[in-house]
Amino acid sequence: MAGGAIRIPMFEELKSKINNKQAKISVIGLGYVGLPLAIEFAKAGFTVFGIDKDKDRIDKINKLIPYILDIPIEEIKGVLKKNKFIPNTKFNILGISDVAIICVPTPLKRKYQPNISYIIDAAKEIKKYLRRGQLVVLESTTYPGTTEEVILPLLESKGLSCGRDFYLAFSPERIDPGNERYPVNKIPKVVGGITVQATELTKLLYENIIEKIIPVSSTKVAETVKLLENTFRIVNIGLINEMAMMAHKMKMDIWQIIEAAKTKPFGFMGFYPGPGVGGHCIPKDPLYLYWKANLHGFKSRFIKLASDINSSMPNYIVERLTKILEERNINLKRAKILIIGATYKKDVKDLRKSPALEIIEILQSKCTKVAYSDPLIPFLKFNGIDLRSIKLNKKTINQFDCTLIVTDHTGINYNLIFNSSKIIFDTRNVFKQNNKKIVRL
Repeated sequence: MAGGAIRIPMFEELKSKINNKQAKISVIGLGYVGLPLAIEFAKAGFTVFGIDKDKDRIDKINKLIPYILDIPIEEIKGVLKKNKFIPNTKFNILGISDVAIICVPTPLKRKYQPNISYIIDAAKEIKKYLRRGQLVVLESTTYPGTTEEVILPLLESKGLSCGRDFYLAFSPERIDPGNERYPVNKIPKVVGGITVQATELTKLLYENIIEKIIPVSSTKVAETVKLLENTFRIVNIGLINEMAMMAHKMKMDIWQIIEAAKTKPFGFMGFYPGPGVGGHCIPKDPLYLYWKANLHGFKSRFIKLASDINSSMPNYIVERLTKILEERNINLKRAKILIIGATYKKDVKDLRKSPALEIIEILQSKCTKVAYSDPLIPFLKFNGIDLRSIKLNKKTINQFDCTLIVTDHTGINYNLIFNSSKIIFDTRNVFKQNNKKIVRL
């Protein structure tokens, strides 16, 4: 009975602070997930502390220099001016925060092994300043059980008890960089707490900025929801990439096949082949699930196969390119190749896991002369790549033996490319017509 008497006032107090927008929120990690989230909460009237160890990011925010194109600079300027958004590199601000949201990267150590060190580092900082009445929410994508098996014992090692002294929940990020149709406030939010009260508080918090909240029964379920979403995508992309390779062998047009299949009004969803899978989520997140399942003695064959197929695409593109050139009596070793698009995704300024980088590396290792053009990326310095984006004009394009379209940004003059190129290898189906100078994936 005494435990209930302690718990209810604390719960009601935090609930009241959230309802009245008096709760102070700290967002740890100001990348593609954390910064949009922090700005939305600040726009809603909360005081938000944005914490990031990268001083350059903090300086760019304060100087209104964009590094995430999805957020209008005027929105950042507005919340900074009202003192609703306070970016800094110090974690001691957690001591006066009512809510701490973790939005840090979760890379892989090796292909099939998760690296949650950034999550653990953030949780350790929270632990230093953890006090009664706080809500901690993990948003970083991770394997099922991380919140309950890693974060919970770490925080409780301070001597405070989850449910009695503080609340802990998981809510998977679903940010889609560059998607204007679905900004952060339009994407339904899944929430799952260690306790029922944690779920309720997290739901209440996010209802201030997001239209639809979906509570689930546990943090483990919420963690797996995100992994299922990206596993669905990696498997279907892997399938269509394999179909593209098969169709080429059988001298069929995969793009025509997909468009015809899409006319079925049920039971089919269009996925498209490409030069590989990039970004923070799809190449990596399903492997977190693969790793965790493996610990339980279960081999997820679909995840591994899809991952392997998608990882092989940059090499496949270079193999196809080699044959395209050979058919025209050009040796790849002495060829000049122009890459169009360096980012992993159309109209998004993000190089994470971009297949273009791997394709450039492979070509350079074969002594091929490579250049690239990307309106969003002025230069590349990565793993031995040291290039500057070239300006496209008839003269520059025509000096290359082949133009390889890897990322199909809308701001590129494709008519100029068509008219000026000797050969075009189109991996994104930009040029839908059949033409003797165009080869499609």
